[in-house]
Amino acid sequence: MSQSARPVADVITPEPVVEGAGVHLRRSIGTRRLDHLDPFLLLDHFESVSPADYEAGFPYHPHRGIETVTLVRKGEVRHGDSLGHRGAIGAGDIQWMTSGSGIMHEEMPQVRPEGIAGLQLWLNLPAREKMSRPKYRDLQADGLPPATTDGGAEVRVIAGEAMDGRLTGPVSGLAVAPKFVDVVLAPRTTFRDVVPRGHTAFAYVDAGAVRFGPERKVVRAPALVVFGDGDLVEADAGDEGGRFLLAAARPLHEPIARYGPFVMNTRAEIEQTLAELRSGRFLREEPRDE
Repeated sequence: MSQSARPVADVITPEPVVEGAGVHLRRSIGTRRLDHLDPFLLLDHFESVSPADYEAGFPYHPHRGIETVTLVRKGEVRHGDSLGHRGAIGAGDIQWMTSGSGIMHEEMPQVRPEGIAGLQLWLNLPAREKMSRPKYRDLQADGLPPATTDGGAEVRVIAGEAMDGRLTGPVSGLAVAPKFVDVVLAPRTTFRDVVPRGHTAFAYVDAGAVRFGPERKVVRAPALVVFGDGDLVEADAGDEGGRFLLAAARPLHEPIARYGPFVMNTRAEIEQTLAELRSGRFLREEPRDE
């Protein structure tokens, strides 16, 4: 049976928002226009050379019930948390944080001449894992070397597989089987990769212009491309070239109850979370994650 290319179902222009202590972002998932793409809950794009847009950062704040994936394109973000982690992620680095039962952390972009740029995704956790132990996967740029596909695309595989299984990302074994592939298309190059049928799939274009799907729909950055169902994602670049993050995952089909940085399955669980936060019982007595 021949494989079918996923069509472009929708193209969404990100909305400007201000979060944290005053960080200016572009948001494409987690808005009135698009509340979520099961199991993806939020997608923010941060990019600026003006310190006023980002230096206030995201001071100490809580999370529960989700995973956050932060990709830094340029600049540096320093972070710290209630588990005792301290560090920084720079250009090309990725931080994959599983908040599980609860974590307090801060993310502070550093003022540098090149400014800051990157993406942050929130990925839902299944009900059975929402109160799991918090943990990190810190992925350094030098551990994610790019590879070149037969069509000339430069790819970095963060999670799942690409190039017919020839490349495997360091993140695996998760309930929603995520596939994250960072793709750079030089002018007149192409990209083609398998995404399992039934999985939610999108591409976020954050540089240049890319043509997607059998219809070869031109999408210019910044934009979110939502794909219909099928077996393959196809993309090609014209004379300009472009860059996008391909993301796909198995939908959970579970109820979503959310309140700011907390995402659970019922309103009662949200109320319990807020009560624990107020009473100082939010953080579980967990062994330190080294």
